[in-house]
Amino acid sequence: MGTVLVRPPGHRRDVVLRPAAMAMVWIGEGHSHEMIAVPGVALGDGDALVAVEMSTICSSDVHTAQGRVEAPVPLVLGHESVGRVIAIGDGGVLDAAGTPLRIGDRVVWSVTISCRSCDRCSAGLTQRCRTLGRYGHDRIGGHGDLTGCFGSHVQLRAGTTIVRVPETLPASVLAPASCATATAWAAVARARRSLDGAAVRIHGADLVGLSIAAIAAEYGASVEVLDPNPARRALAARFGATGIARDPDLVFEASGQAVAEAIAGVAVGGTVVLVGRACAAEPVPVDAERIVQGLVTIAGVHDCTGPELAEAIAFLSGRGRAYPFADAVGAVRPLTELDDALAAASAPGAPLRIGLVPG
Repeated sequence: MGTVLVRPPGHRRDVVLRPAAMAMVWIGEGHSHEMIAVPGVALGDGDALVAVEMSTICSSDVHTAQGRVEAPVPLVLGHESVGRVIAIGDGGVLDAAGTPLRIGDRVVWSVTISCRSCDRCSAGLTQRCRTLGRYGHDRIGGHGDLTGCFGSHVQLRAGTTIVRVPETLPASVLAPASCATATAWAAVARARRSLDGAAVRIHGADLVGLSIAAIAAEYGASVEVLDPNPARRALAARFGATGIARDPDLVFEASGQAVAEAIAGVAVGGTVVLVGRACAAEPVPVDAERIVQGLVTIAGVHDCTGPELAEAIAFLSGRGRAYPFADAVGAVRPLTELDDALAAASAPGAPLRIGLVPG
């Protein structure tokens, strides 16, 4: 498959790549990925170019490849990654802390690209920007070809939150952080109540659910994780789940399969947070009387803000080291085996994440 280089408008700096960058392009359900060579990029003033160290396969990548989620094609999938900055646009780029980004920095970045000026961004809802862009979800062409993480490089566009990460943390911890761990942090923040002494129930022991468990346990909650998979339930114990002795004050629905149960099971005055994939579940009847009489608060979370990503990385770099986040990546494959890796990620008994490395 060939590629046509499209030069976006505005001031740009051309960066020639030798050897050429590689990207795995998905052209639709039922088709194998096709590898393309990208010999150069045109960096805008607020852009950065990152060489990928490792990317991981998220369930949304699997759902897209299976045709369960609509997506514009051709497309480079992938939105969980860690890499190193190799080029920066002429205007320079600030990281999440407001410090100038430099060549050689090891970084992770937000799934979303936001304008920072619309009404939603001004209200702090940058992940729902009016002109939202998303890595691994936007069609290639208008913003170049390196728009997803399943490649050797990613072009980070202006409006992306970029977070420096420690050299000492393994890529298996950092690659999923921009999606799974950051979404978990956003879910806990969305609950808007103290974890200290709280009883927390989590439906779903995927990486988001397990990350919520670790955060909640570390900040003083008793945690129960419900999942039909006994191996996942056992793993939850390593992420801080010990059980609860009363109705939960907080319920996080991270499975997409237990929305009604989550609402029915929360304590009077409690909060239910529907996380990410819960929105993809089949419609469920809502017991409005239960919500009203039980003084129940229901909140939703999808993706995260820039500050929440930075806080998630701070957690992984500090108190989160006590939990086995590095074990989430159960297999690592070369990027050229992407189709086989996607099939493995969708198989029964798949690890929480499969890693992909260029080369």
